[in-house]
Amino acid sequence: MKQLAFSAAALAALIASPLAAMEPITQADTDGNGTYSLAELQAAFPDLTEETFATIDVNADGEADLAEVTAAEEAGLLPTAG
Repeated sequence: MKQLAFSAAALAALIASPLAAMEPITQADTDGNGTYSLAELQAAFPDLTEETFATIDVNADGEADLAEVTAAEEAGLLPTAG
């Protein structure tokens, strides 16, 4: 029974960690449109330059979506949220 409780606690921690890490970046979407403008990301990451934002914005639509931001974090272009 203790093993089951430990396994459940470990699984809950694995699920909660990525969700907790995403919370600060999702709060950066101040207009609630589901994407991040340069200004929104600069509020969360003050050192972000226009050039780096252009690299993050892979589809060049002027907004970074969550997948682009996550990829940027994984590539080291942004510090990992959380």
